[in-house]
Amino acid sequence: MSKVKTLILRAPGTNCDEETAFAFQQAGAETSLVHVGQLIRREKKLADYQIMVFPGGFTYGDDLGAGRVLANEIRLKLGTDIEHFVESGYLIMGICNGFQVLVKAGILPGLKSRQKLTLTTNDSGRFECRWVYLSTSSNSKCIFTRGIERLYLPIAHGEGKVVSAADTPGKLDIALYYTDEKGNRSAGYPYNPNGSMENIAGICDDTGRIFTLMPHPERHITPSQHPGWLMGKAGKQGDGLKVFQNAVGWIKGL
Repeated sequence: MSKVKTLILRAPGTNCDEETAFAFQQAGAETSLVHVGQLIRREKKLADYQIMVFPGGFTYGDDLGAGRVLANEIRLKLGTDIEHFVESGYLIMGICNGFQVLVKAGILPGLKSRQKLTLTTNDSGRFECRWVYLSTSSNSKCIFTRGIERLYLPIAHGEGKVVSAADTPGKLDIALYYTDEKGNRSAGYPYNPNGSMENIAGICDDTGRIFTLMPHPERHITPSQHPGWLMGKAGKQGDGLKVFQNAVGWIKGL
């Protein structure tokens, strides 16, 4: 596939769409910023794209809980379109507020899943804005994290704590964990910035094609975005870029 077309969904309160578009462009994709209303009114067609992204922000002001209003719009007005999109073998990604939306819309942990998983207020009781260490799971099917062992990315959220029914954690495909700088997955706060169960930072569905995470990979695409760049601590590219390259490369291989 020569052109990988990525739809970046916008709604009132979305504020990371431009950064997400830049990340996918750097990975070689074509991007379109599409308002949810354009999809609902059929002015734009989801079927014209191969990757759909729910970027970060505070959609509808998170007035009924983080991501809840947009999740309801997606579930009630675009549910069939998204089912067809997933059945076509394409990719969906959610970042931060996108994580909250995908879970509350019933798209994750699996399409049409009964919601036994949610995100709630950080244990600290405050908005957490910091850089975090992350590790991937070698057992995950996640396409987006292939070939990645460790990541260093920023987070910025007030409701990022993953909680679930007691029988849910063992059934999840956990793609990403919070760790300390040595890769310890049992490290507590502030390494786990929100108190998320089992230090979960990202999950995917059982196909590996629907992936969501609370940290922001689109905010670490270039070396100069690393907080230690001037001290020579940055690599040749930002840690987040590989996530987007994996997605684009997988679609090109179809």
